[in-house]
Amino acid sequence: MSRMCEGRVVVVTGAGRGLGRAHALAFAAEGAKVVVNDLGVGLDGTPGADGPSLRVVEEIRAAGGQAIAHGGDVATSAGAASLVAAALDTYGRLDTLVNNAGFLRDRMLVNLDEDDWDAVVRVHLKGHFLPLKHAAAHWRAEAKAGRTPAARIVNTSSGAGLLGSVGQSNYSAAKAGIVGLTLVAAAELARYGVQVNAIAPAARTRMTERTFADTMTAPDSGFDAMAPENVSPLVVWLGAEPSAGVTGRVFETEGGRITVMEGWRPGPTADKEARWTPEEAGETALKLLGRAEVPGRVYGA
Repeated sequence: MSRMCEGRVVVVTGAGRGLGRAHALAFAAEGAKVVVNDLGVGLDGTPGADGPSLRVVEEIRAAGGQAIAHGGDVATSAGAASLVAAALDTYGRLDTLVNNAGFLRDRMLVNLDEDDWDAVVRVHLKGHFLPLKHAAAHWRAEAKAGRTPAARIVNTSSGAGLLGSVGQSNYSAAKAGIVGLTLVAAAELARYGVQVNAIAPAARTRMTERTFADTMTAPDSGFDAMAPENVSPLVVWLGAEPSAGVTGRVFETEGGRITVMEGWRPGPTADKEARWTPEEAGETALKLLGRAEVPGRVYGA
C-alpha cells in the first residue's frame, strides 16, 4: 500500500523540536521528502548553541527517509525565499508548506515592552506570511505554466489566538492574525491549486510546558494526550492530496480530539432602519447579548 505523501516534498518551519519535529517525522514516515527548517533559537527567540534541525534530519535518514536541514530566518524575505529554493534545488518541487515556527515572550500588558511585542508578532505572523508568499509565487507560476499543483499550506494558530490568553497579548494577537491570513490566502490561492488551512493545537512543547505546567505533564502510563505526535496525523492529512476540497478551515486538535472551529458568524441582530440614540443602542445591545451564546473563556482568566 502506498504511503499518503509518497513523492511529495514538504517544508516544515520550526521543525527542530516539539510540534514541528513531530510533523517532520510524521511526513517522512508517510513517504515525503522533508525540508526541516529551524533557526535553533531559545524559547524567547535568542540564538541557541545547537542545531536541532540537523538532529531531526538524522532521525529521518536513520529511518530510511529523505530530508535536508535549513537554518534560515523565515521572518525575513531572504530566509523565506531560500527555504523555498532549498526544496526546489534539492528535490525539484514543493508540494506542502507547514508554518510552525514561533517563540514566546510572555508579559502582562502593562509590563510588555514594545520590543517583546514586535519580536513575537514578527516571528509568528510575519514568519507565516513570508514563506507562504514565496511558496505561493512558485505555485502560481506552475499553474500559469499549465502545471496546476495539488499544493497545501498548513498554518499554526492557537487557542490563545481564538479565545485569548492572559499574559500573552502579543502571542494571542499574532495567532489571531494567522487565522485571518489563512482565510484570505485560501480565497486568493484556490485558483492556483493551493489549499490553505490552520490548526490550533494543544500539546506539550517548550512553549506550553511552562505556561500550562499542570496540564502538560506526561502521565506515568496510558495515553499521553499532550504528546505533540498526536497533532501530526491531521497535519499530514491536510498536507496530502486526500484532503482535496478542504480549504479555509481552522481545526482545533488535542490528544485524540479534532474539532472544526466555526469562527465568527452573525448572531442575534436588530435593525431599526434608522440611526440609534446612544441609549437605544445600549438597550438593544443588552437585549441581543441576552440572546447570544456566551463566548469561550479567556485562558488564565
